[in-house]
Amino acid sequence: MHGPVAERAAPILVAGIGNIFLRDDGFGVEVVQRLAKRALPPGAEAVDIGVRGVHLAYQVLDGCAVLVLVDAVHRGGEPGTVHLIEVGADDRVAPEGVPVVDGHHMSPDTVLALLDTLSEGTGGSRPRRVFVVGCEPATLEEGIGLSAPVAAAVDDACELVLRLLDELEATC
Repeated sequence: MHGPVAERAAPILVAGIGNIFLRDDGFGVEVVQRLAKRALPPGAEAVDIGVRGVHLAYQVLDGCAVLVLVDAVHRGGEPGTVHLIEVGADDRVAPEGVPVVDGHHMSPDTVLALLDTLSEGTGGSRPRRVFVVGCEPATLEEGIGLSAPVAAAVDDACELVLRLLDELEATC
């Protein structure tokens, strides 16, 4: 199922997060909307989470083996640069003191920390592997629509996610 709400998490969940009203923060949402129109490997699901980080955390605890977060991230590169990051249990997604996303308060770090807390009460568990496909934003100001460099990076990010899903399918 593609869309904002799924009944049961897929073994591989691609979650687009971000706020479409804060320009480039909508990057993850745009990527998963395009992925929803593509054929994904069996067991993979692309979901538009938007700013509903708590919903994402519960969905992940419902049986997600691999989580791929797609979001705007600050890593110090040029706007439109796409990054693939594998997050370990103790890793931070952004350099110390640099917010992963400015436009909302449920960053990938926050969602992953929330997973630990929620798993104690639900009996669920964190995914075995977590990846972030992130894009350097040019602007996170109020407004609708991605900046030119970030919009140009959406297709590259989609292809990166599809390559990652093929690799994961071969190893899972």
